[in-house]
Amino acid sequence: MAKRNNLLIVILTLGTFGIINTEMGIIGILPSIANHFDVSVSKAGLLVSVFALTVSICGLIMPLLFSGVNRKKAMLLVLGIFILSNIVSLFATNFTIAVLARVIPAIFHPIYFSAAFTVAANLVHKEEAPKAVAKVLMGVSAGMVLGVPIASLLASTVSLQIAMLFFAIVNAIVFIATLVFFPSMPVKERLSYGAQVSVLKKIPTLLSIVTVLLINSSIFGVYSYLAEYLRTITHISGKSISVMLVLFGGANIIGNIVAGKLLTKDAIKSIVSFPFVLGFVYIILFLIGQFTLPMAIMTLVWGILAGIGNNINQYWITSAAPEAPDFANGLFVTSANLGTTMGTAVGGLFISGLGTQYILLVGVLSLLLSLPFILLRNYMYNPIKQLSK
Repeated sequence: MAKRNNLLIVILTLGTFGIINTEMGIIGILPSIANHFDVSVSKAGLLVSVFALTVSICGLIMPLLFSGVNRKKAMLLVLGIFILSNIVSLFATNFTIAVLARVIPAIFHPIYFSAAFTVAANLVHKEEAPKAVAKVLMGVSAGMVLGVPIASLLASTVSLQIAMLFFAIVNAIVFIATLVFFPSMPVKERLSYGAQVSVLKKIPTLLSIVTVLLINSSIFGVYSYLAEYLRTITHISGKSISVMLVLFGGANIIGNIVAGKLLTKDAIKSIVSFPFVLGFVYIILFLIGQFTLPMAIMTLVWGILAGIGNNINQYWITSAAPEAPDFANGLFVTSANLGTTMGTAVGGLFISGLGTQYILLVGVLSLLLSLPFILLRNYMYNPIKQLSK
């Protein structure tokens, strides 16, 4: 049983990798896409921003609508849609069709993530759930760190079509593995839509949503401009910047492993200390920005903390609403994406108003704002006590 459950968690991890790979991998081939459709790179960027915006909106709706559907069937449906959409993108000759081929899978994106996190948590004992979810979240980190360079390499050395085919192949492998190895997973105790949405009336849930918005704003408000920071402040070459970005992504994967252990051992202590530790790292980055080797070392540390932060976000929201896990995971997806959008927008304002170096202030300020929400939530509500009931 344990071996089978471990295999299922590996498949779920590969599934999140495939879906994030489809979402983020496109970043690495935007110039090729712009050239293929004869549009500007900024217009080609719609394939990224429209996808993220659609996920943010549908994260609240789709997991709720599918909360009563057999989870194996739901995951197969999403994977099938991603495969078909990737194939359409592969043969698209019109940019509008290419955009639609991104919007449609983005609508179903939150369903897979919500189901994957819920299934992973249910495959192990309650106290081991954070570790299981952390393993699935490794797929997200791997998709971010590997998807972009692999797609870029395939587009530049072979063709844009082969890069797009890569997305379809990964999702097809997961589809087959899910079909063969997963048992039927009917939802035995389905809550009504009203009961699930009612978790939004709970103060701890609202406090958790704000916390996730601010933590993701802190992480991605800075990370979104890391390449620019390394170029203008650290003054390193384009190849060295790529190495730094891969270093950050690899460290993110390590962070997922560390987070699973921390949240299992002492979730509250880990979460309360997180803003202080990450804030300290941002201050160090601000002070040593012009030095290449110290920046590389601190980027590694920062990447580990970013991976931990992603796990904290998922745990913090789902532990506030354990009675509605699918909807809570949908809330996590929406809050995380909105936090990323918010942080990136504020970061742009800081860069234009103060300069690139001060992008780190976005990270520090977001963390400072998150702290009272974390402490208030912790004071009012202990997730460990709730989960043990």
